[in-house]
Amino acid sequence: MNTTVALDGVPRKLEELRLQDFLQCFQFGAGFFETFLLTEGEPMFLERHLARLRKSLAAHAPAVRAPKEELLAPEAVRETLRRCLETDDALGPRFTGVGKLVAGDGHLLLMFRPLPPNHEQLQREGRCLDTLEEHSYRRGDPSLNHKSLAYLRQFAHMERMPLFLNEAGEVCEVPTGNLFLLLGETLVTPPLDAPCLPGVVRSVLRDVGRVGSWQVEEHPVHRSLLEEVRGCFMTNSVSLAIPVPHLLGRSLPESVSLASAAREAIQARAHRSSEQGSP
Repeated sequence: MNTTVALDGVPRKLEELRLQDFLQCFQFGAGFFETFLLTEGEPMFLERHLARLRKSLAAHAPAVRAPKEELLAPEAVRETLRRCLETDDALGPRFTGVGKLVAGDGHLLLMFRPLPPNHEQLQREGRCLDTLEEHSYRRGDPSLNHKSLAYLRQFAHMERMPLFLNEAGEVCEVPTGNLFLLLGETLVTPPLDAPCLPGVVRSVLRDVGRVGSWQVEEHPVHRSLLEEVRGCFMTNSVSLAIPVPHLLGRSLPESVSLASAAREAIQARAHRSSEQGSP
């Protein structure tokens, strides 16, 4: 992680931060975070990330103290990004990597890190999903619709990367993203009350409505349907769409082209949003 950060819009050094400014975040995980892709200094879907962050803060007031509203405005965050990148030679105005926003204790913290070393390989080759984590989620649990700092459940399973299932045996998500599964002629993603995180890239694909020739729909996916899946990819805001070449021991040869088509659709929407100045 880079040492340049910004606290409440002011560029700082990481070592200058004080623990006492984030005690509720540290002690109770009482805060929320957003991770987004920066490409040559331009944040992807920043407005969507900030809208989700504001929604989480509003849903948990006053347990989580929100930053000042003006700090969460897209133009304010863009200006903070610009100042950080221009003042740090290790980043630079055309930095490509990952930005992270943390909101809690009345503050907004912005941090940076490089892309994962296997970023391009992961997009190209994907990752196998060969294990299930059963009964780990409870259908309708609203806490899992928010990206809180209490992230241990997901973090603890990142190495193994299982599919999380709810008590009804329905697919929810994976530790680092949402799932899209090709069933018959439809590309299906689990509903938010499965539950799963309302991922930013997930919302983009839902708005686009199609990936290649496949229509995108949202409905429950019982574990018994996994044997019928023809292709699969997982989505998050950094890697965008990652193919799943093997699912529970079965080869899914359509996954790579499916994920590639999804990334094209995501990038096209990001380009259009950038030109129009809207999410």
